[in-house]
Amino acid sequence: MIKGIPLITGANLLAQYRYLGLGFSLYVNCDDPANDNPTQTDLGIKSHLYAVTE
Repeated sequence: MIKGIPLITGANLLAQYRYLGLGFSLYVNCDDPANDNPTQTDLGIKSHLYAVTE
């Protein structure tokens, strides 16, 4: 299990775990251009986590 991954926009959050062969990537996008990275209060409201299959 992987935990404690920082939510950074524009980067594959699982890139460093590619050796696990998970078969998907995780990306974060923020709707508010003033906010670069999500906070614990706006994830799912103004920022979203996307799973992309490879």
